[in-house]
Amino acid sequence: MAADDRHQQRQQRLKEQVDARIVAASETRGILLVFTGNGKGKTTAAFGTATRAVGHQKKVGVIQFIKGEWPNGERNLLEPHGVEFQVMATGFTWETQDRAADTEACLAVWQHARRMLQDPTLDLVILDEITYMLSFGYLPLAEVIAALRQRPAHQSVVITGRGCHRDILELADTVSEMRPVKHAFDAGIQAQQGIDW
Repeated sequence: MAADDRHQQRQQRLKEQVDARIVAASETRGILLVFTGNGKGKTTAAFGTATRAVGHQKKVGVIQFIKGEWPNGERNLLEPHGVEFQVMATGFTWETQDRAADTEACLAVWQHARRMLQDPTLDLVILDEITYMLSFGYLPLAEVIAALRQRPAHQSVVITGRGCHRDILELADTVSEMRPVKHAFDAGIQAQQGIDW
């Protein structure tokens, strides 16, 4: 049997397997996606999903914990397309080193997240870096899980950040873990606008 024939047969078997899985996937609802791990790309993956949703005329809301108010390329692109951004104004918690102020800022932006998670007009909500808020104890885990469970049935949510709590991982429909292999910053190369932020 020629190599081309073997390739065609393998691809045909693969097609049949994929087609069977598509037919078996009969449930339609929003999903909870988690991008976690120590590697770069969690927020980038979340905003890729947001961009895709906007491209399909879906309505998106974004909550950014930790990021602060400095220039944000994703916000510059998506906000003019109707994406609401709510950003925790304090920025990186290791810069402020003020637990009380960080908790207050976190709880303030969390109120916007709760509103978005109850909004049936939103198709997708991004909770960027929320995992840190849970691990630092700024947000009650039970309240976050309740809000995720009670969201509109069609609404999808993306959670990003390192060290995602096991209860959220268990609740999630899709979990991707970014693993660091190599990073330019470790070699002394500065973070670059448009690439890293």
